[in-house]
Amino acid sequence: MELIKRMIHKDLKTIEGRVFERKASRGIVLKGSKILLLFTKRYNDYNFPGGGVDPNEDLITGLKRELAEETGAKNIEIIEEFGFIDEYRPHYKPEYDLIHMESYFYLCKIDEDLNNTKLEDYEVANGMTPVWVDIEEAIRHNKEVMANQESSMGFSIERETLVLELVLQKLL
Repeated sequence: MELIKRMIHKDLKTIEGRVFERKASRGIVLKGSKILLLFTKRYNDYNFPGGGVDPNEDLITGLKRELAEETGAKNIEIIEEFGFIDEYRPHYKPEYDLIHMESYFYLCKIDEDLNNTKLEDYEVANGMTPVWVDIEEAIRHNKEVMANQESSMGFSIERETLVLELVLQKLL
C-alpha cells in the first residue's frame, strides 16, 4: 500500500526507544459528495470509522469489524486500498517512550441502510456518532477546530483532515 505521509509529533526528539506498535484500519465510504464519518462531540471533530486491529486480526477483518461496530454498516465490501499514514507520537503509558501507528485507509462500499452501532463505553462517553456529511464541510469544520486549537486530539485530527483532502482531490 502506498505511503501517504510520515508524521512525527513535534514533541518527539527521536523515534527510537521503547515503542508501542499499533496498526489501524479506516474506512472511506462515499455516497455522492457525502462521506460516512464519526463526529465526536468531546473533541468537536470528524474522523474516519475504523480503529485498532486486534492482535490476531488482519487489516481487512479489523476494518469490517470496526465499521460494523462504529457505524452499523452492513455487507461491507472493500473496493481498493487508498494509502497509509505512518505516525509517531508520544505515548501516555510510562513503560513506553512513544507510539508508532500505521493507519491503513480503504475505499469501501456498504448497504444504504445502517444497523445500530455497538460503540465501546469510551466512544459513547465521548459522544461519538456516525454521520453522513458533505466532505467539504467536514474538512472546513476540522480545519476551523485546528485553527482554534479546540481539540486535544491534535495529531489525529491532522491525519484525518489530510486524508479527507486527498479523498476530495482523488475520488470526487
